[in-house]
Amino acid sequence: MKKILIAALLGSFILSFQAISAPFPSNGSEPKPLQKQALKRIIIDAGHGGGDVGARGRYSTEKDISLAVALKLEVQLKQALPDVEILMTRKTDVFNSVVEKADIANRLKGDLFICIHVNSAGSRTIREVVGYKTITVRGKKGKKISKQVPQYKITHLPSSAIGTETFIYGVDKTEERKAAAGESVDEYLDSVSLKILEARRQTDANDPTKQMLANIMTQQYFQRSAKLALTIEEEFQKVGRISRQAQQRKKGIWVLQAVSMPAVLVETGFISNPDEEDYLNSEKGQLEICDVITKSVRIYKKSLENQIGVGGQ
Repeated sequence: MKKILIAALLGSFILSFQAISAPFPSNGSEPKPLQKQALKRIIIDAGHGGGDVGARGRYSTEKDISLAVALKLEVQLKQALPDVEILMTRKTDVFNSVVEKADIANRLKGDLFICIHVNSAGSRTIREVVGYKTITVRGKKGKKISKQVPQYKITHLPSSAIGTETFIYGVDKTEERKAAAGESVDEYLDSVSLKILEARRQTDANDPTKQMLANIMTQQYFQRSAKLALTIEEEFQKVGRISRQAQQRKKGIWVLQAVSMPAVLVETGFISNPDEEDYLNSEKGQLEICDVITKSVRIYKKSLENQIGVGGQ
């Protein structure tokens, strides 16, 4: 399953970018590494906020769970990676459009974007026969006939959906990611974001040098995002969580395409499932989620350091 998923995620970008680890020298000297530290700054985004509550459970909302997890993740990452700066798109119950969140991440020049969300699924409906009722209908030639029809009991049950998912942006959304702006691609792009995008004008779109660099960085970001997403889901499985795998969102997730850095969106569980909702609101559950993501980021950081030949933790 893992091999199939890796092939699906990375098959579109076979090129190796290890050779492209330094800018072109301007004075004839040997090229210097892009950065001495593999991972300098991580941006954590707590999904939704303010009037945008996101998914709803029996007693809690996605915006509150996402923020609680994000704040705990900030603390854990700071402790685990003291040499890495950890920054947040929000630390209180405020609303920022996804465009504004991407702008914050890009302005802070993050090296990694981690978006925390909560999943939801529709309720289940059970239909069972509880008896029969005799009715009279008119048959051919207007003759009255008796007929038995079943009587049903309809029961609506909470969703049984369970588990985690980690998303990266879709391969078919490469142009949107390079442009870091575009049209609405799914429910993550709200009306406020659309208005901001409509007011923007893209500049230097035809600059060949910029296009080349955008292509290189887009493909590199894709590879790194996929690697981290796979690691996160593997670590969730190790602690006993059901993993729905690392995935590309077919419709795309706008904010993942708009940030100029590797990016993942972690769906931490299903608020629509009562058991999952209790887990997501519990101290134990939130800390476990943060433990998994923190360990995954440490593995990711070490992999980058090995790739570019930088020592570190």
